[in-house]
Amino acid sequence: MKKGKKLYEGKAKIIYATAEKGTVIQHFKDHATAFNNQKKSVIEGKGILNNRISEHILSNLNQIGIETHLIKRINMREQLVKLVEIIPIEFVIRNIATGSLTKRLGIEDGTVLEKPLLEFCYKNDDLHDPLVAREHICAFGWSDSSELDSISKICFRINDYMQGMFKSVGIKLIDFKVEFGRLNKNGKKKIILADEISPDTCRLWDSRNDKKLDKDRFRKDLGNVIEAYQEVARRLNILHEGTNIKAVEFGKLRSVKNRK
Repeated sequence: MKKGKKLYEGKAKIIYATAEKGTVIQHFKDHATAFNNQKKSVIEGKGILNNRISEHILSNLNQIGIETHLIKRINMREQLVKLVEIIPIEFVIRNIATGSLTKRLGIEDGTVLEKPLLEFCYKNDDLHDPLVAREHICAFGWSDSSELDSISKICFRINDYMQGMFKSVGIKLIDFKVEFGRLNKNGKKKIILADEISPDTCRLWDSRNDKKLDKDRFRKDLGNVIEAYQEVARRLNILHEGTNIKAVEFGKLRSVKNRK
């Protein structure tokens, strides 16, 4: 499918126009960022892995009745997706306390929560994606109570499905963030899952030893970022055991370095 003009470029993806009404192409970059874009790098192959993993998860969610923006993967780095109006909120679902939650509230890292916790963050890089309350979201018109009720239910359904999926391959789903968009369908707005679900947007720990298999390897300078993402893909049966990186055209890997 031929790409049109660039519509938007974010930290990890680029959105392109297409000739097909109501669709866009989502391109996965190799760029990695952390701490509100203060730490940056290029990790070759990351975009390919995120494309494959996100396609796998979103396809499965579509099959169980959770509508997503995914139409199909069109090549190693790109997906054809439905054009939506993104709601400017990140919905964060936590099963085990770690990261910012432990720092904010003094909770011991690794504490298993009695039930999943849903948090809201306003998508604004300049403000460092601040935590907001449901009342803020409604007061400033980013969404309304009806949408938030629907989205909250979908978030917990996604969590239930993904916890089971990852548990079956020996991975703990610690937390993850998702984004939603409004799809214009026959003059009506419908809420569907958008963006991606990948090791960039999830915290994933090996069930055997709590080894991190996600973007925290970049955030915390743990190294072996690509190897961790590949391990997730292999366990999900996206990549076969022993797959050579060059065989799937990941290209030459570069060490993780901060860019000024």
